[in-house]
Amino acid sequence: MNNLPKGQSYLCGQANEPLLYETIGACVERIAATYPDKEALVVRHQNIRWTFSEYKSRIDALAAGLVSLGVEPGDRVGIWSPNRVEWCLTQFATAKIGAIMVCINPAYRPYELEYALNKVKCKTVITAAQFKTSEYLRMLQEMAPELATCEPGELKSKKLPHLTTVIRMGDAVSPGMFNFDKVCEMGDDIHYDRMAEIAPTLQADDAINIQFTSGTTGSPKGATLSHFNILNNGLQVGAGMRFTSEDRLCIPVPLYHCFGMVMGNLTCMTHGACAVFPDEGFDPDVVLRTVVEEKCTALHGVPTMFVAETDLPNVSEYELSTLRTGVMAGAPCPLELMHQVIDKLNMSEITIMYGQTETSPVNHMTDIDAPAEKRCGTVGRVGPYQEIKIIDESGRVVPLGDKGELCCRGYSVMQGYWDDEARTNETIDATGWLHSGDLAEMDEEGYVQIVGRIKDMIIRGGENVYPREVEEFLYTHPDIQEVQVFGIPDERYGEIVCAWVQLKQNATLNEEDVKSFCRDQITHFKVPSLVRFVDEFPMTVTGKIQKFKMRETMIEQLAPV
Repeated sequence: MNNLPKGQSYLCGQANEPLLYETIGACVERIAATYPDKEALVVRHQNIRWTFSEYKSRIDALAAGLVSLGVEPGDRVGIWSPNRVEWCLTQFATAKIGAIMVCINPAYRPYELEYALNKVKCKTVITAAQFKTSEYLRMLQEMAPELATCEPGELKSKKLPHLTTVIRMGDAVSPGMFNFDKVCEMGDDIHYDRMAEIAPTLQADDAINIQFTSGTTGSPKGATLSHFNILNNGLQVGAGMRFTSEDRLCIPVPLYHCFGMVMGNLTCMTHGACAVFPDEGFDPDVVLRTVVEEKCTALHGVPTMFVAETDLPNVSEYELSTLRTGVMAGAPCPLELMHQVIDKLNMSEITIMYGQTETSPVNHMTDIDAPAEKRCGTVGRVGPYQEIKIIDESGRVVPLGDKGELCCRGYSVMQGYWDDEARTNETIDATGWLHSGDLAEMDEEGYVQIVGRIKDMIIRGGENVYPREVEEFLYTHPDIQEVQVFGIPDERYGEIVCAWVQLKQNATLNEEDVKSFCRDQITHFKVPSLVRFVDEFPMTVTGKIQKFKMRETMIEQLAPV
C-alpha cells in the first residue's frame, strides 16, 4: 500500500479478489452445493452438528414456515435471543425470503424493546424464553397482554401496534404464540414454490438487516444494512485471517451484534468454514474446552474475553495447537494482552479489527503477520474496496501524523438509519463519506491509531486531553489491570480528568499512588484529578465500555448534598 498521496491522511484499500454481488440466500445455495457434506455448524450447548447440506435444509424449512405465516419481502422480523441455533437459522432464513432481520439486544428491558419494535414496525418477533435474568416472554406478555387471549399470528396490541406474530423457542406452549420448531414444519409445496418465486426478485443491494447502535446516550439508531454490505464484509474479514474451508471458528461473541453475525457467521459461510458456538453466553473455560475438542483454528473475542481466557489458572493445560488466528475487536488491546494471547493461546496470527455498526462493521484490520506493536498500537490499515480519510473541523484532510475525525467510504457503508433521515444526513455527507465521530491519526505506512471519540475528548482549561493517551500510560503501571479515563464538569477548568482503575489481583494502590505515578511522566493537565478504584466497568453486551455511565455516576457522587 504505497498509494498515500503526498503526506495526506487518505488511503484506499487494495483488493485481490472481486466483491460478491449476490444475496445471502444465493451465497447459502452456492456454498451448500460446493461443500454439501462438510461440517458447517456446531452449537455445542444444543447438541447441533450439521453439514452445509443439512444446514441449508433447516434454513429452507424455517423460511418456508415464515412464508406460510405471511412474512413477505421487506417485512421486519425481530430476533431476541442469546447465541442459539435458532438465531443462526433466522439470520439466513429471513435473508432467503427478503425479510429484514432486526437484531434485538439480549439485554434490552421493556422500554428499550418497545422503542425498537415500534421504530422499525416489526411484524414478527422470534424470541427465546429467557436468558440469565431477562425473562423475555414475561416482558412481552406484560407489554402485550392481548397475547393471553389472541390466536397465534393475530396479535393486536395497543403498545405494539405493528406486531402480529410472536414465535417462541422451546417446547412449552404459550398463549398467542407459535413454537419455533412447529413453524419449521409448517411449510408445504406452495410455500417452497413461493420461495422460488421470491429468490430472483431479490437484489444484493436490498436492505436485509437492522442493527441498533449501542453504547451512546439518546435513543438507539437502526443502522440499515444490505446483503452487499454484510456479505462482503464477512468475506473480507475471512480474507484478512487467510480463511479457507478447512478453518473452524469458535464464536463466543454475541450474534445480535455484527461481531457475531457478520465477522462470525458470514465469514464462515462465505469461505465454507465451520461456525462453532460454545455456549449461550461467555465462559472462558467452556470456550477453551470447545477450542480443544472441536479443533478450532480461530477464536473471536473482545479484549475482556481474552483477558479472562489467558488469566485462567489452568490455561497451560489446554492443548491449543490447532489455534492460529481470530479477531480481537470492540475495545483497545494493550500490548501485554497481545503477547499473552500469542503465547498462551497459540494465536500467532491474531488480528485487530476496527469499525462500527454503520460500516458493517469492519473497515480497518491489521495483517496477521504484522508486528505485535502494530497490532496493538494501531487498528491496521483500511480494508479492501474501502477509502478512509482523516479530516479537521473544517472538513479538510489533515497531514499524516495529525489528529482528526476518521471518515469511511465504500461498499460497507450502511444505507442509513431506519426512518431517520436527519440523523442519517448528520452521519453520511453528500459525497458518501461516513463520519465516525472517532479521533484518529495515520502514519506513513497507512496504519491508523484511534486516539478517542470526539465527544470523549476532555477540554481542561483550554487544553485538549485524549483519554486513550492517558489510559495507555496508566496501563504501564504493573499493578493496574484495566483503566478508563473520561472528563467530568468542573467550575474552574471546564472539565477535569477522572480515571476509574481496576487493580490486578492482590495489588494495593491508593489515589495518591496513581497521581504520583503520572506526575513528571505525562503533562500536568493530563494527570487525573480524581481516581476511583472499581471491580468492573459498565459495558454493553458486546463488551464496549460505557463511559457516559461512569461520567453520570461521578457527577452524581460529587453533587453537593
